[in-house]
Amino acid sequence: MADFIQLLPDHVANQIAAGEVVQRPASVVKELLENAIDADATEIILVLKDSGKTLVQVTDNGKGMSTTDARLCFERHATSKIKSAEDLFNLHTKGFRGEALASIAAIAHVELKTKMEGEDVGTRILIEGSEVMAQEVAVLPKGTTIAVKNLFYNIPARRNFLKSNPVETRHIIDEFHRVALAHPKVNFRMVHNGNDVFHLSESNLRQRIVSIFGGKTNEKLVPVSEETDIVKVHGFVLKPEYAKKSRGEQFFFVNDRFIKSPYLHHAVLSAFDGLVKSDHYPGYFLFLAVAPHAIDINIHPTKTEVKFEEEHAIYAMLLATVKHSLGQFSIAPVLDFERDASFETPYGYSKKSPVLPVVEVDKDYNPFKNSGTKKSAFRKESKEVWESLCVGLKDDDEDSLSITHNFAVESDEVTGKLFDDGTNALGKVTFQLQQKYIVTSIKSGLMIIHQNLAHQRILYEDLLKSITVQEAVSQQLLFPLSLSFTKPEMTILLSLKEQLEHAGFVFSTLKTKQLEITGIPVGVTESKVSTILEQLLADFEREVPDAGFNQNDLLAKSLAKSMAIKTGAVLEPEAQEHLIHQLFACKEPSFSPDQKRVLITMDVNDFDKKFA
Repeated sequence: MADFIQLLPDHVANQIAAGEVVQRPASVVKELLENAIDADATEIILVLKDSGKTLVQVTDNGKGMSTTDARLCFERHATSKIKSAEDLFNLHTKGFRGEALASIAAIAHVELKTKMEGEDVGTRILIEGSEVMAQEVAVLPKGTTIAVKNLFYNIPARRNFLKSNPVETRHIIDEFHRVALAHPKVNFRMVHNGNDVFHLSESNLRQRIVSIFGGKTNEKLVPVSEETDIVKVHGFVLKPEYAKKSRGEQFFFVNDRFIKSPYLHHAVLSAFDGLVKSDHYPGYFLFLAVAPHAIDINIHPTKTEVKFEEEHAIYAMLLATVKHSLGQFSIAPVLDFERDASFETPYGYSKKSPVLPVVEVDKDYNPFKNSGTKKSAFRKESKEVWESLCVGLKDDDEDSLSITHNFAVESDEVTGKLFDDGTNALGKVTFQLQQKYIVTSIKSGLMIIHQNLAHQRILYEDLLKSITVQEAVSQQLLFPLSLSFTKPEMTILLSLKEQLEHAGFVFSTLKTKQLEITGIPVGVTESKVSTILEQLLADFEREVPDAGFNQNDLLAKSLAKSMAIKTGAVLEPEAQEHLIHQLFACKEPSFSPDQKRVLITMDVNDFDKKFA
């Protein structure tokens, strides 16, 4: 009988391993940047073409590699980070699995240039699909340059699963942010299609955060710092008023390695409990330092998920630390018996000694002295004032009664109304239920309309028409509205500039990180503009469509969701009826833009069955 089990060729095994390590160009960026950090580089340059699909190149000024190491680094399970199984629990570096470069070389064209300090020449290696095409001596500067070209060239199915360029670029920027935030002492530069995206100089953590996320971020940061035997915590959280509906600016680092931890994320959310809205998320940049043996980072191929030895203690410590920082900087109420009372003293009085109050008594004071004169004067003045108040009034009883009847007495009146607004003398046929639904009668029974979803449908069709036909109406602002965004967010807004103008926005200035608005769509208040644009950015970051109708559709959906009447808004009878008329003038009145049911009907026969 024939044998069925056989060993896979190396190139096939490498392609299978690449499926775990390399999902998209951002995976390559992460591995190469971490290798550069492990090489003690102080300057790292990331160059991209076509969102990394054509080229991902990382150049560093680190230690470099010898000729032998340069050849061995592309072999499977070849690593300089560990030598025995015990080393897995005493890691101080980023990569250690020994499969990253081998996996990348299996699915791309790779060129490696490296030279160690003190050597006269370096090494250049070309690899295509795990096969070494050339290895030669070359004159190079100190450090390493790795260029990964034509990713997934030999696996077309994997290449077809890659998203559009904006989506892949966003993933790359996320990975770049994570490495750059963890190492503020390293100079970083990112170039995409010949344009500088980031140029980050050596700095401290606060300056690095501000350099990445914009100058206005500085005023949002609240320092966090605590040190215990179990864990050391430092970093920043954003003030509660800057919480967003998206989960963008949330970073956890353990031993300078970015991680994802829903458990620790819950600890931070608990610290902000009562300070942010239920549908908003606070931002944070938190760094945890624990002993290497107290953490297991080898439970996931990308090493973003970790396991702590004393997870519950770290949770409690993180919760207490963030709460203490919010209270210490007067963000939240605090009861701290160890707080220095001198902090509460105004600066102008901090060096003044307290003055003992003195009570002075006038022993010669006589309240009855000259009382007769004062009494008569008072009577005369009072009489004149009272007479002037009664000028023009009649003394008959009927007028006195009419004045009395004009007073309204507040009382608890039983109206017998089931709905908030009730019917009136004009025979109103709509009601608002729980400030969420509009109830109206129809021939067959009742119709119940969800006011928020109905308004979303109305706004969606109006906005889509305005963006397509380009006939939107704007209301001019008295003073320009200035808003700050990060560079990636401004890139998204710039790509949507034309559509936003067709929707009713008017921009006077579009800088690298600054946006100035002089006109907004009719029906939008100035205070809501920032919220609307933040929701728009969150929607486009989650789903970036290609150019064309899909982009217009997503823009109209996002704006309609932000601008629609919210649950809890009280609508007058005229507004309720107007909303119903607008809804049934739509092409699809029964469903919202997200295909949720807008209205339901209840037949009279259903009521009859209930009372049978």
